[in-house]
Amino acid sequence: MYKLFPIAHILGLTLMLFSLTYLLPIGTAAYYSDGTLTEFTESMAISFFIGLTLWLGTRRYRRELKPRDGFALVVLLWTGMAAVATFPLLKTIPGLSFTDAYFETISGITTTGSTVLSGLDRLPPAINLWRGELVWLGGMGLIVLAVAILPLLGVGGMQIYKAETPGPMKDTKLTPRITETAKGLWLVYFGITVACSLAYWAAGMTPFDAVMHAFSTMGLGGFSSHDASFGYFDSPSIELVSILFMLIAGVNFATHFLALRRLTFSPYRDDLEARWFWLVTLVSVVGLALFLWRHQVYPDYLTALRYAAFNTVSIATSTGFSNTDFNLWPIFAPLWMLFLSSFASSSGSTGGGIKMIRAQLLIMQALREFSKLIHPRAMLPVKIGHRLVANQVIYAVLAFFFLYIGNLALLTMLLAASGLDIVTAFSAVVASINNTGPGLNQVGPAVTYAVLTDFQTWVCIYAMLIGRLELFTFLILLTPGFWKK
Repeated sequence: MYKLFPIAHILGLTLMLFSLTYLLPIGTAAYYSDGTLTEFTESMAISFFIGLTLWLGTRRYRRELKPRDGFALVVLLWTGMAAVATFPLLKTIPGLSFTDAYFETISGITTTGSTVLSGLDRLPPAINLWRGELVWLGGMGLIVLAVAILPLLGVGGMQIYKAETPGPMKDTKLTPRITETAKGLWLVYFGITVACSLAYWAAGMTPFDAVMHAFSTMGLGGFSSHDASFGYFDSPSIELVSILFMLIAGVNFATHFLALRRLTFSPYRDDLEARWFWLVTLVSVVGLALFLWRHQVYPDYLTALRYAAFNTVSIATSTGFSNTDFNLWPIFAPLWMLFLSSFASSSGSTGGGIKMIRAQLLIMQALREFSKLIHPRAMLPVKIGHRLVANQVIYAVLAFFFLYIGNLALLTMLLAASGLDIVTAFSAVVASINNTGPGLNQVGPAVTYAVLTDFQTWVCIYAMLIGRLELFTFLILLTPGFWKK
């Protein structure tokens, strides 16, 4: 039988480290005197105590991680940290059930941005900042952060990194050591977040809103401190800042890392995936603006362009911000936006969906099959740019896509069977598995997921988890062979 004790040892250590993330909301609670200082301090202590208990109780099982351990640890970390993160919400929000609190924290850590909470404008600032911080931490992956720290404590991290890193090119290294790679990615992530905060502040947000929304923007998570999301600000300049940084966060952070390290824009020029991401998004923005104008949703093209640009970029990058209720648009527009969320973002970004590189490989494989029908004996390799893609990578992408479509169909049927109309059921699953946030109809951008029953909520929680962990990492734990020696 597969043993979890060595994993529990590292899980305990990581939960102790995770307890340090409460320091930011504790400082916020103290600064604003919002009445949550005690709750966050107690939550920090509880998180640390749980981690310490796990760590001390499993010390004798400590060993170097095996590849299989990485998958189990990643899933336990994401589910465990989300559970611990519910403590402040349960202590400060009256009547909030554990199911709804867990949905909120999973939504944050998986960078989905769906919410069951209303009255966000009246929530204590520390609670809203905690929600934003969860998105930010989940954005680049708490696991990558752990990879940078755990080796200093004598625990190797390569296996964890491979299990969590998104995209098919998991073995690509940016620096000779995995620890240096993780540190480099986080420094880039942190630096761009600071720039985003300053840009929001300069555009007219308060310092608090600037930081909170910078967290959500860089994590592509879509949590806001206002029920109306970006409609609260009604500011084209703020929306322009958001569009810029969402497009930045939708690109592989390895590309940002290399560009900053070499002080050149050439990595962006060489990144075919990023170029297609920007091109598809730009064409969609222009086309949807024209569509909305021609259908007289807005009186002129510039107004249509403003709303189409913000909401299309937001949904395509799987962020989930909104500045209007796009659920009221002609159905083609929001459906196209949800379709974009399925593939537009780059691998290695903080976005969700199957990622642009997988979509490119699927298209190339389809074209190769057409060519083989015409030229059966031809040798037709698949290339991304000048890089040859091995058949085993293509087979993995095909398997991934099959699992993606299969889970999408199954979960939609489950929600429909539970009483939701088909548009709500389908859009809720698409928005959850792509880590996008708002769906359509009963879960549209103007409402919350609080309308769902507990069963429907847990279906969406499952969809958010498998989407963030890119299916294989989570689903492999459900196979009998994983638990055998």
